[in-house]
Amino acid sequence: MTMSSDTEDSDISNPAGGQSVYLSRKKAKEHVEQLQRLQEKDPEFYQYLKDHDKELLEFNNKDIDEDEETIFEADEETQPAVESQKKPEKAVTTAMVDSWCKAIKEERRLGAIRSMLRAFRFACHCGDDSDVTSPKFSIVSSNVFNKIMVFVLNEMDGILRGLLGAPNTGGRKETIMDLTTTKTWTKHGTLMRIYLSNTLHILTEMTDEQMISFTLKRVKASGVFLAAFPTLLRKYIKVALHSWGTGRGALPIVSFLFLRDLCVRLGSDCLDTCLKGMYKAYVMNCKLSKSVSRSKQQHIHFLGNCVTELYGVDVPSAYQHAFVFIRQLGVILRDALTVRGDKVVKEKNNKKQRDGSKSKKQLDKAYQKVYDWQFISCLELWTGVICAYNSEAEFGPLAYPLAQIISGVASLVPTARYIPLRLRCMKMLNRLAGATGTYIPVSSHLLDMLEMKELHKRSTGGVGKAVNLLSVKQVDKTTLKTRAFQEECTYYLVEELAEHLAQWSYSPAFFELSFIPLVRLRSFCKSTDVDRSRREIKDLIRQVEANSEVTNSKRATADISPDLIAIESFLKAEKESGSSPLSQFADQLRLRAQQRIDAMVDSSVIVGAESSIFSSKLSEIEEDEEHEADEEEANNVFSSSWLPEKKSKVPKEKPKESKKRSHEEYEVEGDEDLVEDLVLSSDEDGDDKSKVDSASEDEDHPSLQLSNKKRKPDNSSKQNTRNGRSVSNSSKKRRPRPKKASKGSK
Repeated sequence: MTMSSDTEDSDISNPAGGQSVYLSRKKAKEHVEQLQRLQEKDPEFYQYLKDHDKELLEFNNKDIDEDEETIFEADEETQPAVESQKKPEKAVTTAMVDSWCKAIKEERRLGAIRSMLRAFRFACHCGDDSDVTSPKFSIVSSNVFNKIMVFVLNEMDGILRGLLGAPNTGGRKETIMDLTTTKTWTKHGTLMRIYLSNTLHILTEMTDEQMISFTLKRVKASGVFLAAFPTLLRKYIKVALHSWGTGRGALPIVSFLFLRDLCVRLGSDCLDTCLKGMYKAYVMNCKLSKSVSRSKQQHIHFLGNCVTELYGVDVPSAYQHAFVFIRQLGVILRDALTVRGDKVVKEKNNKKQRDGSKSKKQLDKAYQKVYDWQFISCLELWTGVICAYNSEAEFGPLAYPLAQIISGVASLVPTARYIPLRLRCMKMLNRLAGATGTYIPVSSHLLDMLEMKELHKRSTGGVGKAVNLLSVKQVDKTTLKTRAFQEECTYYLVEELAEHLAQWSYSPAFFELSFIPLVRLRSFCKSTDVDRSRREIKDLIRQVEANSEVTNSKRATADISPDLIAIESFLKAEKESGSSPLSQFADQLRLRAQQRIDAMVDSSVIVGAESSIFSSKLSEIEEDEEHEADEEEANNVFSSSWLPEKKSKVPKEKPKESKKRSHEEYEVEGDEDLVEDLVLSSDEDGDDKSKVDSASEDEDHPSLQLSNKKRKPDNSSKQNTRNGRSVSNSSKKRRPRPKKASKGSK
């Protein structure tokens, strides 16, 4: 991702301004020389002036001396181009940098601050091509480069705040906007712009994630000043969003904290842009194939937590975005349901076969949009947002349309192959019901899946491999017939059904709510041929019956009326302690499910494992942000052996290739962990088997052909039929055999 930054400095690129500075400095030097000649010619009069007009003699010539000592004088920058080309490159030494640092820290010299910022500007552009707006200087030592970068990033925010008269830390947009109307800002405001614009440039050029994290962490303190520079603000948001969406390790956390701080301090100026940008980056990261690795799941979970956190900064403004995005999901589902309804009507009217094939393609396209990881991940994201802020007046009403969309997705294609996706939908509905305290009929969906013949009858495909239903959205026909899949589905169904009923285990209407599920569960136990499933269901039935006895006995002795206050006080003590039989049973099932998932993980997760722990990491980093960065940390980030290299010119034929390659890498980056898992766990036999499985999947439902369309056809496997014979593409290129040719001539 290439980004440009506006780094031109108005105070040093204006020839008229530079000429006036040059003339004023010349007059000041002449005044000092006149005072020296007066002391030599007329000592008595000089002594008289010293006694009666001391200010006249104590002329402050510090700035003149500083500029004579430094190599970054304004008059050098404003000379004609021909004269500047004749001057040789001058090297910045460690002694120069140390002298500037000392002058800035001890005396707050304005000349030293300007010199340091000019050196910082050149350091940020060190690896660029020729820069006509700055003099020809060179930083040949990596130690000098690192000293400049570390000092400016660590100290310049506090120095410029004192120079501009701004608060020592923090601040709001209103404070900065009031500050821009003062004379101090008119005089020194450009220094803050130089600092922010050049920091933005180095952020776009660096590739090391640790350097980017440190730079973002330090420039975050000056983020409030971006209110005065809207162009820089938009570019900073763009850089931070890119780092948040594509970075690894600590970089996404630091980028998110930078964006969140901007939204809190600047308000609507950047909140809308950040909300839209983060949601778009989240959706791009959810571009996955049929299965997803555990590390990728954790990374997506972390990104979702970031989006949820940002939507709580300004709930009324965030509601508008949430409403629009949830409505988009509803429109996509409505289109899929409409296409399916049209297909059913055409089948009843016995349309022609070509019309049927056309409607079939439309149906497949509609299904692909719904049964996609992006769509499902967005549903999980908005479920988390509404569960987090359901008490707010704005987000509470969004729970109903979201529950309707999730229920529609679960019932769109009610086949056994989509049980993993439907189970994810049931988990989302249980979360919504638990957070909002609203009854959602989840049991009917779960019991419909339990009564399917694939789970009701004995498996015919052998034992099979263990399947993590949370990492896939559908399974192939071979896996569907295995005993491992059957048992895993039964476990999940029992867990979700127990979770659903446990939410209402303290309600006086629990007996009525659990009556229909109990009848269907008893019927399943009588008709099923699977012993393990029967045992699981019987355990659930016993717990539901025990809970019904508790609620019925309490309801018979309690004097309650059907109003809200009486219902809330019913079994209140038991609810707070979680002592109902069904609640304790649900806790045991959660523990068993976690142990079962951990047992499926053969290797430790490195990428994304730490970034998914959001709340604890966020508190730790916020505590670290209250203190200044240590010198040791900065030195570790900017290694003394690192120095930007000059960019080499690229031939004219190669830009398209490099651009295409970077774009492909950006698209594949989201599935990096998945690719690694496939390489490590598959061989040639596994690849052949996967091709057979995918082919069988596409025969069952054409909507799964999305991933196959993206793949390039394998020329070696294509065959053409010629005269009833199967001829490969490789044989087409061969010349006819001599024998056949001779027979033809005869």
